[in-house]
Amino acid sequence: MRRSTPRLASLAIIVSAGLVLAGCSSKSAGGETTASGTATAAGALAITPLLQVDATGKEVKSSGSSEAATPAGKGDAKCSGISIAMAGALTGANAALGINILDGLSLAVDEHNAANADCQVTVKQFDTEGDPQKATQVAPQIVSDTSVIGLLGPAFSGETKATGPIFNQAGLLSLTASATNPALTTNGWSNFFRGLGNDTSQGGAVASYLKDTLGYKKVCVVEDDSDYGIGLAEVVTSTLGSVADSACAAKVKTGDKDFSATVQLIKDAAPDAVYYGGYYAEAAPLLSQLRTGGVTAAFASGDGSNDPEFVKQAGDSAKDAYLTCPCGPAPDAFSAAYKAKFGIAPGVYSVEAYDLGTIILAGIDSGITTRSDLVKFVAGYDGVGLAKSYKWDSTGELASASTWIYQVK
Repeated sequence: MRRSTPRLASLAIIVSAGLVLAGCSSKSAGGETTASGTATAAGALAITPLLQVDATGKEVKSSGSSEAATPAGKGDAKCSGISIAMAGALTGANAALGINILDGLSLAVDEHNAANADCQVTVKQFDTEGDPQKATQVAPQIVSDTSVIGLLGPAFSGETKATGPIFNQAGLLSLTASATNPALTTNGWSNFFRGLGNDTSQGGAVASYLKDTLGYKKVCVVEDDSDYGIGLAEVVTSTLGSVADSACAAKVKTGDKDFSATVQLIKDAAPDAVYYGGYYAEAAPLLSQLRTGGVTAAFASGDGSNDPEFVKQAGDSAKDAYLTCPCGPAPDAFSAAYKAKFGIAPGVYSVEAYDLGTIILAGIDSGITTRSDLVKFVAGYDGVGLAKSYKWDSTGELASASTWIYQVK
């Protein structure tokens, strides 16, 4: 069920009053009402930012600017009958990730519309359930809607892979806030841009952090059957090298709830840590069953698990779990505006969605009315958002990317 509250007339003022990025009191993933911007769930447990790291797992200082672009723009834009589509899981086991993105985009569009009376942009949402097959049925609906000038999405890697040729052929901007499989930018799609680092940078960073910073000597890598989970686990395994114990490497399926065989395999191996490549819908019960099965090894996972639902579903078992994300904690002003509108704190990729929505809106405000011109606008974009700087190379990858390490505390 979608959440809604009356629009705040002062939203633009609230958001623009404090758009400052500064270390662990900025950016997005989880979200609580404190400066950390993390998610409170399962009582006192929260996903808490630890540090930002480079591809080698070494800590780097977070960068940002008070010059972040705002969706309101100059307030004098003129347009008519223009929509932005959002495609992703809005129902199903991993719906929280899609809703986070939709809400971030909606917040940006609301701020824009409040400041631009002569340019009222509409958000059109398309639920893929995170299923590649369902996404291929939804994609033609998006393409055929002539009011849609650009797409925020798809959200997951599998559905992005499945629909990429459709959007590319239509020349429709596909700007993802969350699809991280590295191969997506190797398909020659001129319309596709990724608003975050891919799994090569994220997987390499967490693997190096587990091996070199935390000093773990044996890690069991578990992956689901999604393009996202497989790709991430592959990078983690490769980077860990001999530290990844192939004897306890395991594969699970999306939708699995009984992980007893995997738990026994890992228990017998007695590793220092377990890494899971996949989404929170399976990560949470896997971790719970590991703990009840007597496995005390550290647990780590990626951005697919970095959501309040992971903590909520895993309960006390989530304590001390490491989670990564090519995103950081939300700025306080953004968190306040988001919570005022939706009644909850921002989730993972809410800020990225807000930033990418802002970029699309900037294109619309510049007078762009065609899909092809919007693609060209994004390809040449170079600016600062709340989460990071946005500038893309010729493949659609960000020119620079980093990873945040979080821990449930």
